[in-house]
Amino acid sequence: MFWSASPVAAAPLSAAPPGSSGPTSLDDATQKATNAAGWVQENWGTWLTSGLQIVLIIVIAVVLRHVIRRTITKFIERMNRTAAAAQGTALGGLLVNAERRRQRSEAIGSVLRSVASFVIMGTAALTVLSVLKINLAPLLASAGVAGVAIGFGARNLVTDFLSGVFMILEDQYGVGDEIDAGVATGTVIEVGLRVTKLRGPNGAIWYIRNGEVKRIGNLSQGWSTAAVDVVLAADQDLERARETITRAGEEMSKAEPWNERLWEPVEVLGLSEVHLDTVTISVSAKTMPGKALGVERELRWRIKHALDAAGVHLAPRPAPEDEEEEATDPAAGMAAPSALNNPLSPQSMATSPITSPSKMGK
Repeated sequence: MFWSASPVAAAPLSAAPPGSSGPTSLDDATQKATNAAGWVQENWGTWLTSGLQIVLIIVIAVVLRHVIRRTITKFIERMNRTAAAAQGTALGGLLVNAERRRQRSEAIGSVLRSVASFVIMGTAALTVLSVLKINLAPLLASAGVAGVAIGFGARNLVTDFLSGVFMILEDQYGVGDEIDAGVATGTVIEVGLRVTKLRGPNGAIWYIRNGEVKRIGNLSQGWSTAAVDVVLAADQDLERARETITRAGEEMSKAEPWNERLWEPVEVLGLSEVHLDTVTISVSAKTMPGKALGVERELRWRIKHALDAAGVHLAPRPAPEDEEEEATDPAAGMAAPSALNNPLSPQSMATSPITSPSKMGK
């Protein structure tokens, strides 16, 4: 008996059924694997170089950001220590507000740290994208369009932020200052980059957006002026009143704590108003910043007691216009003369009722 191979077995082992996606031959598969290995071998050096560049860029950015932020923090702490040391002296305690300096320096430090972080990390991100051979032109164009859209949508927020930055850098006001911001008046309790908090005279807290402040009147910088008007009767002795007021001011300037709050002697400026029955004497004094209202109240108190002791009388307070009694006209309640009051007048006869015909026949 003779054995023979079947036709199927005699077919090549590498043959694949029609329509299959597998390799057509073992040599082709080997060639593709060899090409892939060669491609990896050719590019692994580039990949390794790019990876090392990216890692180096990130490390440099993180280290530089940490160093700059730490330097800014140390600088702010040194400023605060200098302000605290100056406040410990006699003159520095009057001129330096430690809390105001602290908040101002912290706000400036926060802005500088944020700007440094944004610049460093943004530059590092763009450098990494350029190492990866990514085209930055479409990305920058999209970022520019997005920035314009956000700028238009949040223009009030940007305006508030920029106004707050310049207010802090220029030291227009600080914590503890008495300011007039136009929309509100009060004592500053917090200065932020977007809003400023004021404590009003009635205790209310006002939140003012920095972008809405068009003018600032700071009553706590340099020095303040206490102004008092003394209204006397026209028949009083003005020279005696001047001497009495001057003596009261001298006594006040020697008493505690007014001797520190009064920076110059109390000055009698003279007559500011002269009327038929009253005269007004103006009194002024230069005071410590923010202490003018308290000095005015104490000065009025002392002037009133001194004038009473000297026998100089103040002018009586005029009654309000709505409380003044007007002269009564005796003819106001009388009726106007009328022709109807006379029954024989033609007007009165014309208004008499008409008699019915039945009654006229009877």
